[in-house]
Amino acid sequence: MSRALILAVDQGTTGTTALLLDNTLQVRGKGYCELARNFPAPGLVEHDPDAIWASVLTAIGMARAQVPDGTIAGLGITNQRETVVAWERVGGRPVAPAISWQDRRTARRCAALREGGHEPLIQSRTGLVLDPYFSGTKIEWLLDQGGLRRRAQSGELAVGTVDSFLVYRLSGGRTHLTDVSNASRTLLFDIERLSWSAELADLFHVPLGALPEVGPSTGLLAYTAGTEGIPDGTPIAGIAGDQQAALFGQGCLDRGDAKCTFGTGSFLLMNVGGHPVISRHRLLTTVAWQVDQTTSYALEGSAFVSGALVQWLRDGLGMLRTAAEIEALAASVPDSGGVVVVPALAGLGAPHWRPDARGSISGISGGTTAAHIARAALEAMALQNVDLVRAMELDAGHPITCLRVDGGASRNDLLMQIQADLLGADIVRPDMVEATGLGVGMLAAHGLRITVELDRRPEVPSQIFHPRLDPAERARIQARWREALDKS
Repeated sequence: MSRALILAVDQGTTGTTALLLDNTLQVRGKGYCELARNFPAPGLVEHDPDAIWASVLTAIGMARAQVPDGTIAGLGITNQRETVVAWERVGGRPVAPAISWQDRRTARRCAALREGGHEPLIQSRTGLVLDPYFSGTKIEWLLDQGGLRRRAQSGELAVGTVDSFLVYRLSGGRTHLTDVSNASRTLLFDIERLSWSAELADLFHVPLGALPEVGPSTGLLAYTAGTEGIPDGTPIAGIAGDQQAALFGQGCLDRGDAKCTFGTGSFLLMNVGGHPVISRHRLLTTVAWQVDQTTSYALEGSAFVSGALVQWLRDGLGMLRTAAEIEALAASVPDSGGVVVVPALAGLGAPHWRPDARGSISGISGGTTAAHIARAALEAMALQNVDLVRAMELDAGHPITCLRVDGGASRNDLLMQIQADLLGADIVRPDMVEATGLGVGMLAAHGLRITVELDRRPEVPSQIFHPRLDPAERARIQARWREALDKS
């Protein structure tokens, strides 16, 4: 007997995951396809847009093969957010590499805009700070290459974030659409009016006509056409940026609920309710989602390098054969031996916002081993989040006593215990750590009017890590971290 399933596509920085969820949001099929990043020069990070699309099709095919009798009722899309793509409206052919959210090529442009006094206006309209992390200066740079601006102004080209590129391809070129959560990451979107800002588009020299239409995060948003493995006319019923989807999937539906996703970077979000809270401590204000014409907002802090640090230890230094080996290696020593790693491999994100910062390994001695460096790397991943939480507590006006976690690196028990110890708060990890795919699956289910209760957290078993570290030792580790951070 055929089963109605929701297809959740999670297009990330290092790969694409496809989940087939039933009406109880249980995973019935899963596919994953790795995605390469290209590094043409220091500070430059790109993707091949066609490789992004191919990874989506491969992941979907793998998931479908596990449930051959399933019928796809609809799908949701979640994505790496600030990465930008430009493509031809006729045929959907990309005209340049996709510029990754990790790319720093527009750092000087951001600095010039900041020196020109534009940041207060940008923050008040968008909730963001001026940093090459966001899409606006990337789009501006892209359109300045090879006559692309003229083609975009004439209507020949479309520009958008990865979700809009996927919707365009999935719909056979019929729909150029993004949702409010992705739009809010571009430096071009007024988060109170929920519309593109003509003033900011003019500042960044981005033609509004090239940008996608902005819609809600749920509903009958578009329909598939000509996509292998998906029947024509299948509704795309949920769209959200990956971190907002994870916040939704973690059940952080009430004001004050917070989660941290341990992926390529670390992304900590707190639901602040129906009105934007502009940060006073260099965090971001972002649209979380729009459901049933009700908009929710979040405070966000992002550390650009988290799981990517473990990948660097594996691929750059050759310390590990697999990323999973870091847990046993780090656990083989009781502490870092005074070693401190600052993972500024792509500059520093919130709350520092220093694209010029560089990573470091300090405190080494003749007795330092690979195990000490591995342990210090896990501590660095946790200490970045401590900085984010403390800033978020000041903005929100209340402490975070419980932090929900998800993402691949959250499977590392030692890292989660270190996070609890250095934060001094409980860390709650659900059995299903793929909250991003789950969240957009929930949004799609709601858009399809499939019964999923949105007013309560998903009842999934969780593991709780309680802080065990002596407060004096916590203070010593944090003092070493701040000293190393200042030097970076």
